[in-house]
Amino acid sequence: MITLVTTNTTTGKSLMKKPIFICISALLLTACTDKQQYEQAVLEQIKQEQDVKDYKIEPEKLTVCVVGLSSENMPGLFPLDPIRMTAYRNYTKMLTLNKSTDQKKTLEELRTDFGTPKGLVEARANYTESLMECIASHIARSEDAAKAEKK
Repeated sequence: MITLVTTNTTTGKSLMKKPIFICISALLLTACTDKQQYEQAVLEQIKQEQDVKDYKIEPEKLTVCVVGLSSENMPGLFPLDPIRMTAYRNYTKMLTLNKSTDQKKTLEELRTDFGTPKGLVEARANYTESLMECIASHIARSEDAAKAEKK
């Protein structure tokens, strides 16, 4: 732990302050990195989706929707919760399984990371359901906009 020593200018006494902000900054940086890696993995998956190409949905907008929706059903109480950060890492690993040099080993690791094989299936279902819901929402909005233009 790093401790800062500051001097009170009016009394000349040293004051010891624990730089909680350093710990919080490190936590925020880690959390942001984990979430950004998850967002990148989601974006790569979305760019491969045929529906996204067919309906001309912007992958970046869809990514924001999918990450937001899937995050709601991830473990952890809030975005900076260490449990949520672990979930971001696990979901990223799940989405990048096809890039693994040893997919069988990675799949076994994922089963362990998610607690059980059922946990892995539930995580994949959460991602897939979030993706489908976001695609449906974007399609509905574009159809509504097309109808409004016709009137």
